Amino acid sequence: MRLFQHTCPACRDGATCDAVPRRVMLGAAFGLLTAPAMAQSGASGTRSIAVRRVQTGDSFRGVYWRDGRYDRDALHRLDEVLRDPGLDEATPMDPRLFDVLNQVQRRLGSDDMWDVISAYRAPESNAARARESRRVSRVSLHMSGMAVDCRLPGRDSMGIARTAADMQTGGVGLYRRDGFVHLDCGPVRRW
Repeated sequence: MRLFQHTCPACRDGATCDAVPRRVMLGAAFGLLTAPAMAQSGASGTRSIAVRRVQTGDSFRGVYWRDGRYDRDALHRLDEVLRDPGLDEATPMDPRLFDVLNQVQRRLGSDDMWDVISAYRAPESNAARARESRRVSRVSLHMSGMAVDCRLPGRDSMGIARTAADMQTGGVGLYRRDGFVHLDCGPVRRW
């Protein structure tokens, strides 16, 4: 099976070509470069985040990045806040996810606390949700600690999704009817 086959403007007579389209290559390269660039930006400054887990009321407000590195204590507290509430199970969340939330929030000009509907999901919890709804992926990045479903008070979910999608720092899913957005630090994609 061929991964890409397209009409290539460089090929003669409109022939098809198996070369990866330049736009796809550039998009992939941008995606690979974005996460490290975000991690390095502001190396001497601080990054903060404010999140509240809707189901438990647990919250974190504070600095998770300072002096060029992630703050381990802050990350551990965030892991606890974003745990699977059904099983009371935590996992190390990918800190790049906090960079995504931080960047989106800064771009929106907000300092409100994110309401997190779903973050880490244990495989058992994810499987149960996937049985209930076709909208839940069986290989969800929630199981890897790389995704959150969230909303920002006073902000429209469509506006949050557009802002995040324009930044191209990971996956963005708009669940307008449910009033939340999926954000992750995985490959750039939209739904």
